[in-house]
Amino acid sequence: MKTELYAPEMAYPANAEFSFRLLATDGRARRGEITMPRGTVRTPAFMPVGTGGTVKAMFMDDVRATGADIILGNTYHLMLRPGAERVARLGGLHEFGRWPWPILTDSGGFQVMSLAKLRKLTESGVVFRSHIDGVPYEMTPERSIEIQGLLDSDIQMQLDECVRLPADEADIERAMEMSLRWAERCKIAFGEQPGKAMFGIVQGGDVARLRERSALALAALGLKGYSVGGLAVGEPQAVMLDMLDVVDPVLPRDKPRYLMGVGTPDDILKSVGRGIDMFDCVMPTRAGRHGLAYTRRGKVNLKNARHADDPRPLDEESDCPASRDYSRAYLHHLVKSGEALGAMLLSWNNIAYYQSLMQDIRTAIEAGRFADRATEIGAAWERGDLPSL
Repeated sequence: MKTELYAPEMAYPANAEFSFRLLATDGRARRGEITMPRGTVRTPAFMPVGTGGTVKAMFMDDVRATGADIILGNTYHLMLRPGAERVARLGGLHEFGRWPWPILTDSGGFQVMSLAKLRKLTESGVVFRSHIDGVPYEMTPERSIEIQGLLDSDIQMQLDECVRLPADEADIERAMEMSLRWAERCKIAFGEQPGKAMFGIVQGGDVARLRERSALALAALGLKGYSVGGLAVGEPQAVMLDMLDVVDPVLPRDKPRYLMGVGTPDDILKSVGRGIDMFDCVMPTRAGRHGLAYTRRGKVNLKNARHADDPRPLDEESDCPASRDYSRAYLHHLVKSGEALGAMLLSWNNIAYYQSLMQDIRTAIEAGRFADRATEIGAAWERGDLPSL
């Protein structure tokens, strides 16, 4: 029988407010805690992506058991289905999805730009047609914050315009300046919400001067947290890291920093070393649905025929049952057969690996050996995990 973890009464400690404190630093790497009424988020943190109110192919109890303190919900998708007003009537996203702990919602801006049909961008906002059924909608900064309020998320993101790279510098600058104006409108719309936070989003593409200007202007708004957006959208990793080097000394040290949509384990390690506290990415669950497992010895493609007779688990030392208790041969069979259980077990393994990586990072920062540990982790990935049958 599954352990019952859902407990709404755990969600609201008395007099809790939104706060962030640094517990340790090691070079530019930061170990901290974000405290909210619904719980504490240990940073650096990886947020599993619950796009439509679910972390794909996983039970929420299992997500929590991997060590996740917070998940992400998507404003655009939840606005279209089942509708923010409906979620609000049903008790909010925490009750609706049986996750009583913290939730961050993105603004919907990235999906509007990348998925919506026939969109028209103005100073007011974006008018677009749903990618599902073509129904027209308008997303303004105020409406984005309203939707996130209806979802009752704990951390809400400003609406921004995300430009895919490579792009013309003039277009990057125009989008960055508009995003700053939208940040001010989002701050006004958000108002004062005890125990909750609105984060601004640093834009500026791959142009250092624009990234710096965006970060300085957002810092001047005195927000409770700051995100770096518009990266990991096709540019080389070196460009992303260069932009983090630009914003690191500019963003307030006493506020959490969130790199949106990132990423691979290697991206995470390198970004933590540049002062980032929070991450999200669809990669672990998407990879799991396509037969790819992440482990402490690197990636394992369960589609490969060499796993067909391999009795070993993915990781015999893991606390996760999906990683420890099922043979690679069985996982290979599930993937090749198209069985849903294969996607479930590999998604579970991958989320568990990402959470164990974050715990490893936090421990290393506390011990003052983050750089050494990052090198050790990378060396283990490089050695790989070929079977010895």
